[in-house]
Amino acid sequence: MSFQAYLDKVEEKTGLTPRELVELGKAKGYDAADVKSSVICDWLKADYDLGRGHAMSIVHVLKNGPQISDKHVGTNGTHSDPSNLLWLDGKATNPLNA
Repeated sequence: MSFQAYLDKVEEKTGLTPRELVELGKAKGYDAADVKSSVICDWLKADYDLGRGHAMSIVHVLKNGPQISDKHVGTNGTHSDPSNLLWLDGKATNPLNA
Protein backbone atom coordinates (compact mmCIF):
# COMPACT_ATOMS: atom_id res chain seq x y z
CA MET A 1 0.00 0.00 0.00
CA SER A 2 1.37 3.41 -0.91
CA PHE A 3 1.79 6.16 1.65
CA GLN A 4 -0.96 8.15 -0.06
CA ALA A 5 -3.25 5.12 0.05
CA TYR A 6 -2.75 4.94 3.82
CA LEU A 7 -3.81 8.57 4.15
CA ASP A 8 -6.81 8.04 1.88
CA LYS A 9 -7.89 5.07 4.01
CA VAL A 10 -7.50 7.18 7.18
CA GLU A 11 -9.94 9.66 5.65
CA GLU A 12 -12.41 6.85 4.88
CA LYS A 13 -12.15 5.47 8.41
CA THR A 14 -12.41 8.79 10.28
CA GLY A 15 -14.38 11.09 7.99
CA LEU A 16 -11.61 13.66 8.41
CA THR A 17 -8.99 14.65 5.88
CA PRO A 18 -5.38 14.03 6.82
CA ARG A 19 -4.91 17.80 7.11
CA GLU A 20 -7.77 18.02 9.62
CA LEU A 21 -6.25 15.25 11.74
CA VAL A 22 -2.83 16.88 11.60
CA GLU A 23 -4.32 20.19 12.71
CA LEU A 24 -6.10 18.45 15.61
CA GLY A 25 -2.80 16.85 16.57
CA LYS A 26 -1.02 20.19 16.44
CA ALA A 27 -3.71 21.73 18.65
CA LYS A 28 -2.93 19.00 21.20
CA GLY A 29 0.78 19.80 20.98
CA TYR A 30 1.62 16.44 19.40
CA ASP A 31 3.90 18.06 16.83
CA ALA A 32 6.43 18.88 19.58
CA ALA A 33 9.76 17.12 19.18
CA ASP A 34 9.52 15.40 22.56
CA VAL A 35 6.12 13.78 21.91
CA LYS A 36 6.56 10.09 21.14
CA SER A 37 4.72 8.42 18.29
CA SER A 38 3.09 6.00 20.74
CA VAL A 39 1.24 8.91 22.40
CA ILE A 40 -0.14 10.01 19.03
CA CYS A 41 -1.05 6.44 18.06
CA ASP A 42 -2.87 5.99 21.39
CA TRP A 43 -4.89 9.17 20.72
CA LEU A 44 -5.78 8.09 17.19
CA LYS A 45 -6.77 4.62 18.40
CA ALA A 46 -8.91 5.95 21.27
CA ASP A 47 -10.66 8.70 19.32
CA TYR A 48 -10.79 7.26 15.78
CA ASP A 49 -10.10 3.52 16.14
CA LEU A 50 -7.09 3.72 13.83
CA GLY A 51 -4.62 0.86 13.81
CA ARG A 52 -0.90 1.41 14.13
CA GLY A 53 -0.08 1.55 10.40
CA HIS A 54 -2.70 4.14 9.61
CA ALA A 55 -1.87 6.11 12.74
CA MET A 56 1.82 6.13 11.82
CA SER A 57 1.00 7.75 8.48
CA ILE A 58 -0.52 10.66 10.43
CA VAL A 59 2.44 10.66 12.84
CA HIS A 60 4.82 11.05 9.90
CA VAL A 61 2.94 14.02 8.47
CA LEU A 62 2.49 15.60 11.89
CA LYS A 63 6.20 15.34 12.68
CA ASN A 64 7.76 15.76 9.21
CA GLY A 65 5.24 17.46 6.95
CA PRO A 66 3.80 16.10 3.69
CA GLN A 67 7.15 15.53 1.95
CA ILE A 68 8.22 11.89 1.61
CA SER A 69 11.32 10.20 0.25
CA ASP A 70 11.70 9.75 -3.50
CA LYS A 71 12.49 6.07 -2.83
CA HIS A 72 9.13 4.71 -4.00
CA VAL A 73 7.97 7.53 -6.26
CA GLY A 74 7.17 6.31 -9.74
CA THR A 75 8.20 2.71 -9.06
CA ASN A 76 6.13 -0.31 -10.02
CA GLY A 77 6.07 -1.78 -6.52
CA THR A 78 3.14 -2.00 -4.14
CA HIS A 79 4.47 0.96 -2.16
CA SER A 80 4.70 3.23 -5.19
CA ASP A 81 3.50 6.80 -4.80
CA PRO A 82 2.89 9.13 -7.75
CA SER A 83 4.57 12.07 -6.00
CA ASN A 84 6.91 12.82 -3.13
CA LEU A 85 4.38 15.34 -1.83
CA LEU A 86 1.40 13.80 -0.04
CA TRP A 87 -2.10 15.17 -0.66
CA LEU A 88 -3.68 16.10 2.67
CA ASP A 89 -6.93 17.76 1.58
CA GLY A 90 -9.07 14.73 0.83
CA LYS A 91 -8.91 12.09 -1.85
CA ALA A 92 -11.91 13.54 -3.73
CA THR A 93 -9.96 16.75 -4.38
CA ASN A 94 -6.63 15.13 -5.24
CA PRO A 95 -5.72 16.19 -8.80
CA LEU A 96 -3.73 12.96 -9.24
CA ASN A 97 -6.97 10.97 -8.85
CA ALA A 98 -8.71 12.84 -11.69
